[in-house]
Amino acid sequence: MDGTVAFNRERQRLRRLRKLATVLAVVTVWMWWRIANGETPWPAFPQLSDEALFWLPGILIVGMLAAVMVVPMLGNSRSPHVIFRSEQLETTFADVKGLGRVLDEVGHTMRVLLDHDTLRNVMGGSPRRGVLFEGPPGTGKTHVAKAMAKEAGVPFLFVSATAFQSMWFGMTARKIRAFFRALRKAARREGGAIGFIEEIDAIGLSRSSGNEMSTTGTKMVDRSVNNGTGGMVNELLIQMQSFDEPTTRMKLVGRFKDLVNQFLPEHRRFSKQVAPYANVLLIAATNRAEALDAALLRPGRFDRSLHFGLPSLSGRRELIDYFLGSKAHTSELDTDQARNELASATLGYSPASLERLFDEALLLALRAERPSLSTEDVHIARLEIEIGLPEPIDYPAEEARTIAVHEAGHATMAHLVGKGRRLEMLSIIKRKEALGFLAHRLIDERHTQRRSELIALIQISLGGMVAEELFFGESGTGPAGDLSAATQVAAEMVGSLGLGGSLVSFRALDNGPLGGNLVAKVLADVQGRASVESILAENKGDVGRLLAQNRHIVEALRDALLTRHELIGDEILDVIREAETARTGDAVAIIDLRGVSSQ
Repeated sequence: MDGTVAFNRERQRLRRLRKLATVLAVVTVWMWWRIANGETPWPAFPQLSDEALFWLPGILIVGMLAAVMVVPMLGNSRSPHVIFRSEQLETTFADVKGLGRVLDEVGHTMRVLLDHDTLRNVMGGSPRRGVLFEGPPGTGKTHVAKAMAKEAGVPFLFVSATAFQSMWFGMTARKIRAFFRALRKAARREGGAIGFIEEIDAIGLSRSSGNEMSTTGTKMVDRSVNNGTGGMVNELLIQMQSFDEPTTRMKLVGRFKDLVNQFLPEHRRFSKQVAPYANVLLIAATNRAEALDAALLRPGRFDRSLHFGLPSLSGRRELIDYFLGSKAHTSELDTDQARNELASATLGYSPASLERLFDEALLLALRAERPSLSTEDVHIARLEIEIGLPEPIDYPAEEARTIAVHEAGHATMAHLVGKGRRLEMLSIIKRKEALGFLAHRLIDERHTQRRSELIALIQISLGGMVAEELFFGESGTGPAGDLSAATQVAAEMVGSLGLGGSLVSFRALDNGPLGGNLVAKVLADVQGRASVESILAENKGDVGRLLAQNRHIVEALRDALLTRHELIGDEILDVIREAETARTGDAVAIIDLRGVSSQ
């Protein structure tokens, strides 16, 4: 803590000491005066008459009943916040990982809070009063706010937006006013304060969402604003404009001056004191920023919106290093290769998801009575989180064979056309609704894909269905989910990406009768549906030719699955290599035999 905040805090401390010294001096003089007059320092408790003692129990009962009725009402109007001092918070900026530039911007905002006088009085600017943290759940919004309060050394007033809501009419607005009053008071007492509203969308939803217009005679009446929601938003807007509201003492003195000034000429009237600057920073967090009222996001309220996105590859690596620094793990996880592979495998994980992953891995190690987690524990924990717990069931022999052929078809196509993809697991063990599955991912994290890569995804999806037809002459109900995935990709190519023979984008019709459902819009269009059918049919034919040429790989994977039920990582490639080697050996033997017979 430094700069203006430290100076103001010291000034407020000295002011409180002077007030305390004044009160103690008055009490001391009064006590000495009583002692000098031969009395006790403190006045004795008054003696009650018999009549007063008779009525005392009844008065106490009535007072207790009144308290029972009134106190809950008074408590309903209190601010529901919890205040934390900097020494109560453990999170610092050193504990915030994987955010990159967002953390730099948060640090800059904190420095302005600590030295706001320079920006206001020297440079003529206006410090930020509100910052919106928005992004998916688990990306560190609350974590960063606590670290900011810890580093700044100012009070941190935490409140959940739902805590403002009350069943009593008008109490929600009173709670919001009480929260901002407590925030201003803490800022003036400590030199600065940070208020944090969790899930602000609970009280800040747009007042114009779901417009409903009704006609009354010749007048159009807007009934879009719900009185409860609209009232909360209105109160929030008003309070965010009242950070520099006069204190209660200033209001009382001002009223007295107004009363006296009525009797004084213009040139002799008392001037009223300007409200002091309240060094307040309000932070709100939400994962529904698009649903907030537009008035909340204008300059002067939430001046800056910071997006907390999912961490990148380097961000996940940073988080992995941080989490493993405090969790018992084997030495195999200390290599750069192992950690880089783990960072690559956790694409789409938030910081909270990564921490949960390691906690689940620790539970697996604990269950196996091992003192630390291993790479295998992390891998199994990731599969259980993403796919579900294994549910071994006894398949009939024919059904097990069908499922094995189906999954072997997927894996064979992924091996043949999935360039840049890593095969992670091939299984015929039931997990959730999947009787079997193939887990594969890109080796390098990328944000764009070429047409050939999208075609490869379609062919991998169709591999299971075509394999069934190749081995059994027909397919069953297994390919339902695969066809859905293939249709989704093909519809994106046709209706959004310009990769299906037309440059028309169906996303331009997002406000149409089908809303934002791209697949529905493409399939509802005659030409669009024909293009999707053409892409799927053409690729099904290509998959059939590839699987027929590589039937030996499908058979090898099928047999391995029927024997071992699950293949992980390099085990899949080992089976494929053995199948290729065996076929090459057979081909050489046939050539040799033909050569011998010709002689």
